Amino acid sequence: MAEQSRVVLVTGGSKGIGRTIALQFRDAGYRVAATYRSGDVPEGVLGVVCDITDQGQVDQAFDTVEAELGPVEIVVANAGVTKDTLLLRMSDDDWNTVIDTNLTGTFRVVRRASRAMMRARFGRVILISSVVALLGSAGQINYSSSKAALVGMARSISRELGTRNVTANVIAPGFIETDMTAVLADDVIAGYKARIPAGRLGSVDDVAQAALFLAGDHAGYITGAVLPVDGGLGMGH
Repeated sequence: MAEQSRVVLVTGGSKGIGRTIALQFRDAGYRVAATYRSGDVPEGVLGVVCDITDQGQVDQAFDTVEAELGPVEIVVANAGVTKDTLLLRMSDDDWNTVIDTNLTGTFRVVRRASRAMMRARFGRVILISSVVALLGSAGQINYSSSKAALVGMARSISRELGTRNVTANVIAPGFIETDMTAVLADDVIAGYKARIPAGRLGSVDDVAQAALFLAGDHAGYITGAVLPVDGGLGMGH
């Protein structure tokens, strides 16, 4: 099978990084599906409404993609949420909501995807983490914990499925220009830029290009890796 005709599933594909990843895979010739909870997905991408905290919806989403496009060969686990607050103010619900989506939801998706990957003896698992996974972030103990755990997940998948030609890697974006950062005050943005060796925020295209690389045949011997896309912010972590 030609590399660019493989089936890709992107979770959280309605906006931001996930939407751009879906777009760039589509433009590269892949057959792309994307899950979303609200909004829409890019034209030419098969949109599947799915809440990844619900295993039944995850299974239904995969059934739909398999029926329309074929078995999922590349999964980009991007869907995530935040509930930021300081440790002493963080409720169990604040913790559980973020962990259940970012970590357990990713587990549900990857577990379902791995069946076909093992049968086909090919698979690419790409987990979208964050620079705060290893750098830490005040007010984001739930989020940083969920994103750090993806590193252990990818490396365990690599050890379990590596002989089946399934790779599992982590992309750790830094501060990326999205709708979420667009509402921040200029002085806050300036503060971020001062901490980033590259002197600028990243773009969603930067992250999407990293995903395209890891999905490609040329990255077949890369597994269990953490690829920072952060302008150097997380160096040494």
